[in-house]
Amino acid sequence: MSFQAYLDTIEKKTGRIPADLVALAHERGYGPDTKAGVMVEWLKTDFDLGRGHAMALIHVIKNGAGISDKHVGTTGAHRDESDRLRLDGLANR
Repeated sequence: MSFQAYLDTIEKKTGRIPADLVALAHERGYGPDTKAGVMVEWLKTDFDLGRGHAMALIHVIKNGAGISDKHVGTTGAHRDESDRLRLDGLANR
């Protein structure tokens, strides 16, 4: 599953676009120095997200929308179309 596919699934499950969840995390004081386990627990408790989906969102919370170009343009299951993730929601595409 690509990074973007994880974020799209999170939106479908929670009804919130990724940008909103990132903003909520920042409002809680979560950022680059927050331990992943703390955020995984929050995302599980408040949004019923599993670890894999939580970790994809945590990457964005900690690092922003940019991702490594390692999988961009490849043909595998983990490929992304761009090294920039769309955080503005499915309806805006």
